[in-house]
Amino acid sequence: MANSDYYATLGVRRDASQDEIKKAYRRLARELHPDVNPDPETQDRFKEITQAYEVLSDPNKRQMYDLGGDPFAGAGAGAGAGGFGAGFPFSDIMDAFFGTAAGTRGPRSRARRGRNATIRVELDLRETAFGTTRELVVDTAVICDVCHGAGAASGTHPDTCDMCNGRGEISQVTRSFLGQVMTSRPCPQCGGFGTIIRHPCQECSGDGRVRTRRTIKVRIPAGVEDGTHIQLAGEGEVGPGGGPPGDLFLEIVERAHEIFERRGDDLHCTVQIPMTAAALGTVLTVETLDGPEDIDVRPGTQSGQVITMYGRGVQRLNESGRGDLLIHVNVETPGRLDAAQEELLRELSKLRGEERPPGKFAPGQQSFFSRLRDAFNGR
Repeated sequence: MANSDYYATLGVRRDASQDEIKKAYRRLARELHPDVNPDPETQDRFKEITQAYEVLSDPNKRQMYDLGGDPFAGAGAGAGAGGFGAGFPFSDIMDAFFGTAAGTRGPRSRARRGRNATIRVELDLRETAFGTTRELVVDTAVICDVCHGAGAASGTHPDTCDMCNGRGEISQVTRSFLGQVMTSRPCPQCGGFGTIIRHPCQECSGDGRVRTRRTIKVRIPAGVEDGTHIQLAGEGEVGPGGGPPGDLFLEIVERAHEIFERRGDDLHCTVQIPMTAAALGTVLTVETLDGPEDIDVRPGTQSGQVITMYGRGVQRLNESGRGDLLIHVNVETPGRLDAAQEELLRELSKLRGEERPPGKFAPGQQSFFSRLRDAFNGR
């Protein structure tokens, strides 16, 4: 392929970037790889695009090719026989099928991001409704003050691995039907880090972090409810090797209230009033989150009616305004009457034309006491 147009082989412009060249090769390799298409002509085509990619992906070979020189001069075995130059990275073929970025090869950092942590915070209804500030004691991992995350004892430093020479991986050249290929794997001696800590820090045992308890002050916003999660970025555990910390999540647990039942941003409660107050009307003092307030109970209020106090509920989370307080009225029927009370009720029944001899009620009518009972039961 001395006279071949490598750019045309991959279908890219002569000024194509390295990313464009890699994408073009990946697309063609997935179509033409012998494991996918064993046709002999296809295998020849696969060797052509592989040789083109070997040249164009190497800045030095590409420059030599653009100047009209032979990019394989002095390189030993050419690509014509096997389709690959000696030492052509097999990982680039793997990139075509698995999308492995070339930048991931090499020694990996000891510093890794820390884990996230979750703690439960119990609040009462007033705290969730209006927000609060809490001081929380967190048992977590922090960076080691002795080695500052390096993991090595004071006065020492990690040594370069003598097996991989600091590369973090070892390579092996083998021959296959594709020719001479190179495979890489993490160094078994250093674990892929490229360095070895021969004298670990005694304080953290080489981990670069230690466990401790610390106190943080957090602001709980108004309107949170049971099950709400609040994320505190960077307040989690420091990672191994002094890596960046994870996040801390607060899980809100709202304690039950003795008066109010919360439904979203609204509050519900029940009040008991005597039947005379329901019939005649009254002014009732009720508890709210803002303190005691008076409400008007209209004459003729029935059991089960709801009186709404607008804007007396819970503050809406991340919004303006509050929910409502809904007061459910339960009219109490007297269980026992003395002679004077019974006489008064009978007199009232006569005045309203509701008294009937036993068993002589007009069709569709009930006794005064039955009507009261039904009203009190919400019928």
